[in-house]
Amino acid sequence: METKVVRHLDNEKNSNEKELEQESGQGYIKIKKFYFVMLLFVVVIAAAGITTIAFSFGEEPAVTVNNQRDEFNKLYTAYDTLMDDYYKDLTSEDLVNGAIDGMFTALDDPYSDYMNEEEAASFQESISSSFEGIGAEIQEQDDSIVVVSPIKGSPAEKAGIKPNDKILTVDGKSLQGMSSSEAVLLIRGEKGTKVDLEIERAGASDPLKITITRDTIPIETVYGEMEKDKIAKIQITSFSEHTASELVEILNKYQEEGMEGIVLDLRHNPGGILEEVKKIADLFVPNGEIIYQIEHKNGTVDKVTSQNSNNMDIPLVVLIDGGSASASEILAGAVNQSADVPLVGVKSFGKGTVQRAESFTDGSNIKYTIDKWLTPNGSWIHEKGIEPTYKVELPSYASLTMINPESKLKKGSNSEEVKIAQEMLKALGYEIDNTNGYFDESTEKATKEFQKKEKLKEDGVITDKTTTQLMNKLSEKLQKSDTQMNKAIEVLKKEMEK
Repeated sequence: METKVVRHLDNEKNSNEKELEQESGQGYIKIKKFYFVMLLFVVVIAAAGITTIAFSFGEEPAVTVNNQRDEFNKLYTAYDTLMDDYYKDLTSEDLVNGAIDGMFTALDDPYSDYMNEEEAASFQESISSSFEGIGAEIQEQDDSIVVVSPIKGSPAEKAGIKPNDKILTVDGKSLQGMSSSEAVLLIRGEKGTKVDLEIERAGASDPLKITITRDTIPIETVYGEMEKDKIAKIQITSFSEHTASELVEILNKYQEEGMEGIVLDLRHNPGGILEEVKKIADLFVPNGEIIYQIEHKNGTVDKVTSQNSNNMDIPLVVLIDGGSASASEILAGAVNQSADVPLVGVKSFGKGTVQRAESFTDGSNIKYTIDKWLTPNGSWIHEKGIEPTYKVELPSYASLTMINPESKLKKGSNSEEVKIAQEMLKALGYEIDNTNGYFDESTEKATKEFQKKEKLKEDGVITDKTTTQLMNKLSEKLQKSDTQMNKAIEVLKKEMEK
């Protein structure tokens, strides 16, 4: 999804205090409602000559703020100057919100943010059982908006959005310098509406222009299949409030059917609720072994250990990639370092901080980093990621993006979409002289051969049904030649033989 936030709150906790892990790799959060008198509103009262003001957060004792603190003098002066002399009328609310937003910008931390009422409403919507949008997790990175991972089966995934794609514009509006919360408001929208994205992708010579039709994004988190080899391939797409129970249910089913090994696929999993991760880690990490550690500001470290003495005694291999973030990395690190489970794929995202979110009574909220989390051996993987035991890349064509079926690519056309189509045809085994984006005779010939094989109109034009079928066939090929999954199964079979 297009937010930096959590999908679900833990319904077992009181509605005013819930603990969760942000799914875009945003960290562990405690949501705590408190009655709110903004500190910066002191400037308004100060102008009236009042020297102190008391305010309280929920049931906490009142706090006295002295407006004579020197560090606030510049703030008061700026506030008064703008209110008195700016050429347009201003409101205290706008200036206070701007001041708070500025403080969070000064942190230079993509995981700390101030959300106004509208942005916070989007936050709350994102933790429901479903939402409407394109289904891509994003975060701020160097003043840009970068995709952490698309959600499985979402319009974003179907359109070919990939981890680490940089979103340059939304419907022609630049996202440069925007917060992820601001970007979310532009990207999300009602089911059936379209949004035009301009994407910068490593390796692409020009920005990619992608049109995506928004849809309802259900939050389904566990998918599985088991064939005659008795190896269960289970994918967890995120960690929501029911993920652990869903996983247990599917594992019980496969155990009854004679399951002998498990490939747990955490690729493209941007994270989720921390408690769910711990429940799942308990299934595989021996009792008393460390799952993760929390390092506080004062340097003290808390160790979270497995509490389950009935671990599953079934060989396991875990798949990770650049879209595996935060909670996914916690689970991967836990099973790897505390249970000797092999990891297969490529380096994970690298998110190792912990956040807290607090909501104001006006509907806005703040989210800020409070701790670091460490792997069982004490490593901090932030901005480094977790290296797999077996590094395996996907085929190069796996990174190709979607072609708009409404585009009409024919002989003489010259565009990035033509280049993508040429690479698709080549990956499917058709002979192409070059993939430079110019639709030449060899491209036309290859297109006609593809159309003939797929029983389509043989006109040599890539559009409509030809475009859709071309992308479908490539997707089928990728599923059959998933090099990472194949390696995971190979490794697992060796583990099963021990």
